[in-house]
Amino acid sequence: MGVEPTSSGWLPINGLSLYHEVYGELRGSARTPLLVIPGGFMGTGSMADWIHQLAAERPVIIFDQQGHGRTPDTSRPMSYEQFADDAAALLEALRVERVAVLGYSQGGSVALQLAVRRPSLVEKLIVLSATYRRDGWYPSVLKGISGLTAAAFAGTAVERAFLEHTPDRAAFDAYLEKMKVLGSNDHHLSDGQVRSFPAKTMIIVGDADSVRPEHALALFRLRGGGDEQPAGAGVLQESPATRLVIMPAMSHVGLAAESATLLPMLNAFLDDVPPVPPDLF
Repeated sequence: MGVEPTSSGWLPINGLSLYHEVYGELRGSARTPLLVIPGGFMGTGSMADWIHQLAAERPVIIFDQQGHGRTPDTSRPMSYEQFADDAAALLEALRVERVAVLGYSQGGSVALQLAVRRPSLVEKLIVLSATYRRDGWYPSVLKGISGLTAAAFAGTAVERAFLEHTPDRAAFDAYLEKMKVLGSNDHHLSDGQVRSFPAKTMIIVGDADSVRPEHALALFRLRGGGDEQPAGAGVLQESPATRLVIMPAMSHVGLAAESATLLPMLNAFLDDVPPVPPDLF
C-alpha cells in the first residue's frame, strides 16, 4: 500500500506554479528532512517507490521541476542553477532551514548546484547517477539528447502529464527543445566549487551507467574521499564523510529501480550509522 503525502499542492516559486509533496512532519522530527529531486522528464510519481520507503524513516519533500509532472512550463529559460534556486525557494516557503538532498540524474546535478549555491541549507548530499560537468557523460549520451524528438514521447507519461496542465502541442514541443538544450549543455562546476561546500556526500553510479566511472571517482576525490588512514589500518574507525557506490551490471535507467538495494546504504549514511569492524583475528 502506498504512503499518502501529508500535504501537497502548488506554490508560487520564482515565476512558477511549482507542485510539491510533503511526507511526514517537517517540524519536530528527530531526523533531518530529505529533499528528493527527480531526473529529467520525471515527476514526483516517477520516484514513488523511493519516496514510500524513505518516508518510513524520515520526513520527505519532493517537487516537480519546471515543465515536469504537474509544474507547468513558462517562458523562463531552464538551467541547473535556476532549478537549484527554485529548490531553495521551496524550502524557504515551507520554512525548512536544513535538509539532506537526494538527486537522481538531472536532479543530482541540481542537488550539486544547491549545495554550492546554498551550502547552509544542505546537511548531506546524495548524488545518484549525475555529473558536475558536461564531460562526465559519455559522448553518446549527449548525442542521444540532442537527437530527441516529440515522437519519442508520444503517448508517454511525460507527454500526458504535460498536456493535462497545458493542452497545447506547440508548448510541449517548446518544452522539449528547452530540455534538449539543458541536457546537451549540461552545467560546469569547477573543482574549487565542488570542494567548497561542507555537506557530507554520497556518490552512486552503475558500472554500465551513462556517467563515466572515472568522473564519479573524480567527484569522490574532490569531496574528500580516498582516506589513506583506513586503507592502511584495514578498518574504518568512524563513518566516512564521503562515500562512493558503484553498482554492478547496472545502467543509468536501471539504477532508478534499485531503491530496495540502495535504501539500507542510504539510511546508514543519512543516520551516521558507525561502521562495525568484524572480529576476524
